[in-house]
Amino acid sequence: MAAYISFFSIVIVTPTLAQTPIGELQRGDNAIISGQVIGISGDEFMLDDGTGQILVDTDDRELTNLSVGEQVTVVGEYDDDDFDAYSITRQDGSVINIRSDDDYDDDDDDDDDDN
Repeated sequence: MAAYISFFSIVIVTPTLAQTPIGELQRGDNAIISGQVIGISGDEFMLDDGTGQILVDTDDRELTNLSVGEQVTVVGEYDDDDFDAYSITRQDGSVINIRSDDDYDDDDDDDDDDN
């Protein structure tokens, strides 16, 4: 009788997002964008990376507490002419978690229930 030894490797591949210039964003894309905060209004701020500018929606001004001139990296989704932020990383490396992709999808579903 022969004995067989088998070794299996399980590799989990998770998609990674590449940094995208603002000028190259496509609607519906999940992306990472970086740039300088050039204006703030309520729970939104304008981000400029030299290739373009985009309005970033944070859903909560108190949570982010950003300043004009600050350099940030934002993970989120580009839709409806703005960029919905999931997280913001400051230049010092601190991360502001705003919402997950799943949380945002759930919010959209809730809006549909109200009609």
